[in-house]
Amino acid sequence: MSATSPPTPPADASAGTESCFPPGYKPFRPEEHGLGTDFGQLTPNNTSAGPRLGIGMDSCVVPLRHGGLSLVQTTDFFYPLVEDPYMMGRIACANVLSDLYAMGITECDNMLMLLSVSQKMSEQDRERVMPLMIRGFRDAAEEGGTSVTGGQTVVNPWIIIGGVASVVCQPNEFIMPDSAVPGDVLVLTKPLGTQVAVNAHQWLDQPERWNKIKLVVSKEEVEQAYQEAMFSMATLNRTAAGLMHRFQAHAATDVTGFGLLGHARNLATMQRAEVAFVIHNLPIIAKMAAISKAYGNIFNLLGGTSSETSVTVLSHRCNSRMDSRGEGREPCILRNPTKPHCFLTQCLLNPEASRTNVSEETLCTWQPRQRGLRPGPPQESLVRDGTRTYLPAKPSP
Repeated sequence: MSATSPPTPPADASAGTESCFPPGYKPFRPEEHGLGTDFGQLTPNNTSAGPRLGIGMDSCVVPLRHGGLSLVQTTDFFYPLVEDPYMMGRIACANVLSDLYAMGITECDNMLMLLSVSQKMSEQDRERVMPLMIRGFRDAAEEGGTSVTGGQTVVNPWIIIGGVASVVCQPNEFIMPDSAVPGDVLVLTKPLGTQVAVNAHQWLDQPERWNKIKLVVSKEEVEQAYQEAMFSMATLNRTAAGLMHRFQAHAATDVTGFGLLGHARNLATMQRAEVAFVIHNLPIIAKMAAISKAYGNIFNLLGGTSSETSVTVLSHRCNSRMDSRGEGREPCILRNPTKPHCFLTQCLLNPEASRTNVSEETLCTWQPRQRGLRPGPPQESLVRDGTRTYLPAKPSP
């Protein structure tokens, strides 16, 4: 991995350099855009990024010139979410690989690591923190059956970690996310609320913010939710990718920065058939919905736009009771055969949870490790192909 430092620009980077620019290019001058003359560079914003410009497909599929093969490649990176550098490395790697897994790809040929080392850290802190982050990334890559063979390291004001994942596939090794049909069910691989859990954990040391939520959650519950979120984000979706082939999934998407609704809407617009995705259950980490509401719904968790990390939604046919046995954490399947839509399933992973509100046709794999998770409150939404609008759906009878 190479290490470079950002170049230092001259006092006036545009002075006398017009001849170096391509024809028609006009150098950027802050005062022409209503900015002060002392404007020097874009500065980071540590809060939510807000509206984005668009989503598109998470991975690119490039047909190769020889042999009927395709190169599938994806890249992703973000800022630290958790305090543990090792777990942050694992989370970053899982996040990169999740884009491949969302296409049913279970094998990755190669990974590159993208790492930004903060210039604000002392040399001692760098030597302690960054190797742990790198090791976490490498360990997760090895768990996914691949390895990190290179990448890029830079010095930057902020810590950033991410990577590139590449694989050469035959056509039967990946599933394009465009073939959902009426009658499919939607399956969520992990619970929602990871962003809320991470922020709530940070607020434990910020009295002004903690005072806004302390009436709805205890410190112990925040710590438990944080641990659940951290391990959920660090868990690979590789098992789900294999199950996509086993149960003939028609489409899938990775749920990350645009939230469940944003990625579901994008998935709906990709479909070749006339289908609607109806979301009627939100599996949420315990207490996160209450925290979101108590803090003024700034995350819009129940609205479906709260950012998540490494969650996958699968769409597949379910004509009868489905055997969901397999390794890892399997989701539950909720089947409603009376409606010609795709349903996001209720996902019950708490072994002590009551089954009284679960359909008889729901199949669950109970995992003792998943204490603290519960189904979230019902949330009706409808994402239609073509209109690309968010419409309220009628409550289920």
